[in-house]
Amino acid sequence: MTFRARVISATVGVAALAVLLACLASFLTARNALLHSVDESLYQAAQTTAGHQVGEESQVTGAFFELVFASGQTVPKSNVPIDAIIKKVATGKQGELIRTVQFGGQYYRELIMPLPAHSVVACETGLCEIPTTSAQLFVVNITGQETELRHLVRTLLIVAVAGLALSLILGFVIARTALHPLEEVTDEIERVAETSDMDYRVDEGGPDELGRLRRVFNRLLASVSNSQYLQRQLVLDASHELRTPLTSLRTNAQVLRRARDLSPEDLRQLTDDMVAQVDELAALVTDLGELARGERSEGEPEHLRLDECVDECVDTARTHARVKDITIEATVDASTVLARRDRLVRAVSNLLTNAVKFTPVGGRIEVSSYDGVITVSDSGPGIADEDRAHVFERFWRSAQARSLPGSGLGLSIVAQVVDELGGTVVVDRDPLLGGARFTVSLPTIED
Repeated sequence: MTFRARVISATVGVAALAVLLACLASFLTARNALLHSVDESLYQAAQTTAGHQVGEESQVTGAFFELVFASGQTVPKSNVPIDAIIKKVATGKQGELIRTVQFGGQYYRELIMPLPAHSVVACETGLCEIPTTSAQLFVVNITGQETELRHLVRTLLIVAVAGLALSLILGFVIARTALHPLEEVTDEIERVAETSDMDYRVDEGGPDELGRLRRVFNRLLASVSNSQYLQRQLVLDASHELRTPLTSLRTNAQVLRRARDLSPEDLRQLTDDMVAQVDELAALVTDLGELARGERSEGEPEHLRLDECVDECVDTARTHARVKDITIEATVDASTVLARRDRLVRAVSNLLTNAVKFTPVGGRIEVSSYDGVITVSDSGPGIADEDRAHVFERFWRSAQARSLPGSGLGLSIVAQVVDELGGTVVVDRDPLLGGARFTVSLPTIED
């Protein structure tokens, strides 16, 4: 079922329910009013029976009344059927009763009131005492009222059918009017899907729900457009970064053709260079794989002791720092974060690797961790003020770092992981060591 059909069905359904309830309420109200009026006349007749002879018709209410004995006999005799219910009232087994009956092709309203034994009623000789229990039966003809109720039912049925037809017409009109702006938005979205033009923007409209839908769609287009731009930029930057080691490898491979003309020392230097270039390519591919994950990594995060992860990364970094006689001092306090272990370890390791790379021989690195905050400081040259805004960009490398090995993706991965964990990372200059200081702040959780 289409959305238009659902709107029409809902409109017709609500209108039909309202019409039917209104008709039912009108019928019940009219019926209750008529019956209440008749019942009042019967009770009025019952109150005025004193002084009236049995079998006499009330000139005020038009009600006829008679006595009914336990045997079913009546005084006076009449054509009113005496059934088991009337007999039960006459024998004292049932209390007062009012009901509607039909006989002789006419509708009547009956009020049956029990009389105890030795009751005195007016009769032809004056007052008569009835030795047994009996009942007074008051009857009034309501055929006219029933006829009026039938006319009312037919009228209400006509009104209900007309209301349903009107609601169907209104449903079509309302659906067409209400869904027209939505169809316009759908057409614009289909146009974007057909042309793949992510720079297209729909008219945002007013502050209503459709306007909100248009604004959300524009934000989606902007997000997709930005994502496409970043993908293209990543491909261009990656191809640029891959060109240099591949060109060097190609040159060294061409030199290997003359391996017989090279000395053992030159040949060993050449193969070492090629191994280093292959390692650089492997590191670049690994970093590109990390960045390709986007802002969300695979797998479920877990509760991690941040201090244990930092200690693990520091132990690994110390094996590389020994080559340059660099001292790494760590001060960690226990705290817990929600993260994936491999991603968190990769981010902290990248910070330490970056610090080792730029710290001179015999230098010092200080690492601290407390309450979700990780600080990595080094005694290197630091980062210039004008370069701090670019250090987390992909493939960006400062002028002093271009001669060093690396892809320029390490800090980009750090920023990506920290953003995924809902934290922040900033860089400034350490006032004591004089080098760069990276500060990562992550939200903590209770143990």
